[in-house]
Amino acid sequence: MSRKTAQQPPFLLVDVVPYALLALLVAILLVVEDRVDGSLLIDLGLCGLAAAWMLGMFTLRPGRRDRPRMMGVFVAGLLAITAVLVARQPAFGLFTPAAYIYSFTVLPWPWRLLGVTGAAVLAGTAQASAIPATDAFGLLMHLIIIGFNVAMMCGCAWVLRIAEREEERREQTLEELSRTNRLLEATLAENAGLHAQLLAQAREAGVLDERQRMAREIHDTLAQGLTGIIAQLQAAEQLHEVPAQWRRPFDAVKNVARQTLSEARRSVDALRPEPLDGAHLSDALADVAGRWSKLHGLPVQVTTTGTVRPIAADAEFALLRTAQEALANVAKHAGAARVGVTLSYLEQEVALDVRDDGKGFDPARLDATAEPSPGGGFGLAIMRQRVEALSGTLRIESEPGAGTGISACLPLPLLPAGSHP
Repeated sequence: MSRKTAQQPPFLLVDVVPYALLALLVAILLVVEDRVDGSLLIDLGLCGLAAAWMLGMFTLRPGRRDRPRMMGVFVAGLLAITAVLVARQPAFGLFTPAAYIYSFTVLPWPWRLLGVTGAAVLAGTAQASAIPATDAFGLLMHLIIIGFNVAMMCGCAWVLRIAEREEERREQTLEELSRTNRLLEATLAENAGLHAQLLAQAREAGVLDERQRMAREIHDTLAQGLTGIIAQLQAAEQLHEVPAQWRRPFDAVKNVARQTLSEARRSVDALRPEPLDGAHLSDALADVAGRWSKLHGLPVQVTTTGTVRPIAADAEFALLRTAQEALANVAKHAGAARVGVTLSYLEQEVALDVRDDGKGFDPARLDATAEPSPGGGFGLAIMRQRVEALSGTLRIESEPGAGTGISACLPLPLLPAGSHP
């Protein structure tokens, strides 16, 4: 039986059977004894004492059943009463199963072994009472009978203990399996979330790459071709005066070329990632910070330092997304009162710093566990991958109670060869 079963024994076994045994012995005693005398009254009084002891110490006090010390006192008292009964009437050896029941069900190991041994000694003494112990043979038979009872019942207790330990190991194994399954489910859910974010990042990067490719194609082919047409028309005007009959279609061609070139440039601008559409990175950061501040009611100070230089669209996009993710983490986890965003154009790199005065976290947890951290979990991993894909670095500085700083650095120059700001 398991430990749980020992703490919650069957109701009939512990709350009915001992009283039934006692009632049966009282009935037998009343039938066997043909007269009421002092000895009978003492026996009946001891039976009443045994019933009162079980009632007061066990049946009416279910809260004591999980207290080993109280159960030890209870079983010891019951054995003492049973010993007096057996000493007065060997027939009361039939009451020893009650002591066995309580010893097996309410006593923890190894105290259970002591209770079972005491009950076995009383049972063996009652069984050997018919053999006179006046000589060596009689004494030896007494010892053999008592020893047999002790060995048999202690053997049963040992076997039950082995079964208990096997059950405990089984329950422990099941608990470990359940815990492992929960961890596996959590890991799978986390992996699914990370996979979804990676897919979103891949789609985002694919869309960005395609928009950049289309912008380059428009710029390098259509826009430059139209610029060449306009330049040739202007050169023709300078070399030769356009005849009057050609002036109108000549001007119309120039106007159409200029309008088409303007549309091409607008298309190139439209392909820039929002909110970079038509804005520098510093302006886009200010716009993102302003909307975030209005949404969350926290002031954000945006600062740009150094000489502003043009950088590639994918680098602008990566820094902008890093700022957005960092601000999202501040809103979700930091509990900050102030936030600062700094864009720094350095000699060899461009750096974005997002700092807050919130509660911070332990960055070591990002490496020690796969679970989402107070600093943002998967968002930090996505930021790091996006920055490192452009040969940059992402640094995280934080400690509990001291705020958090996230710094993304990308090397310069970041414009592809032949591209134009």
